Amino acid sequence: MTDAAAPIRARLIEHADITALQRAEMFALYRRHFDATDRARFNADLDDKQLVLEVRDDSGTLRGFSTVACYRREFDGVPLRVLFSGDTVVDEGSWGQQALAFGFIRLAAQVRQESAEPLYWLLISKGHRTFRYLPTFSLDYDPSPQHATPPGRQRLMDFLARDRFGDAYDAQRGVIRHADSHGHLRADLASVPPIHAHLAEVTFFLERNPGYARGEELVCLCRIEADNLRPLARRLFLSAQREARDSESPQRAAQA
Repeated sequence: MTDAAAPIRARLIEHADITALQRAEMFALYRRHFDATDRARFNADLDDKQLVLEVRDDSGTLRGFSTVACYRREFDGVPLRVLFSGDTVVDEGSWGQQALAFGFIRLAAQVRQESAEPLYWLLISKGHRTFRYLPTFSLDYDPSPQHATPPGRQRLMDFLARDRFGDAYDAQRGVIRHADSHGHLRADLASVPPIHAHLAEVTFFLERNPGYARGEELVCLCRIEADNLRPLARRLFLSAQREARDSESPQRAAQA
């Protein structure tokens, strides 16, 4: 296990640039944390995404990653963009660090800068730690222990979940449920430590997704915009947007 204080840094990789070695590293890390997985299923998830956000320490060792799909859909006649998080894992020795989450916020800012279309984060949560990213960085998300999901957002969430998962989506329970697990946390990692057991969002996740330990995944949705982010995430988001906007300026000048 690594020293949790050792710095890790995020990097975004295009799918076409992923090497065979990087695939092997990602699968090895994933397999150390999840049961009921195999290389073929892992590769299928990876090949369904355009991007990988990875974090490495100063020695170059892979400490975490998230596969990401970015795509457009139309709902109720309105075009929108979606960031979907696929397989995601952080080495337990690096828990508590936020390099992966901050990298995702920067990516979201870049995507948002590209278009005025509303942007949503579609997340399927295998465990309470992943679910806690939502209240940590955003103000309003669904489902939430703070409020019932508004009907319009529920319809959008149902639409996006069925779009990706078809009949595996159980709309009544709001979870993705396959006939056999497509990967679930090792039993020792799935358990809730006493320090987290009292948290409202953890209690809520366990109530909404009691089958998480056998691979059921809670469907979650969050609108990605500066006004829906908590202060730290908002500052990072706006900074990344400015960087993306500034990088566009020379290109626009050259095209003028």
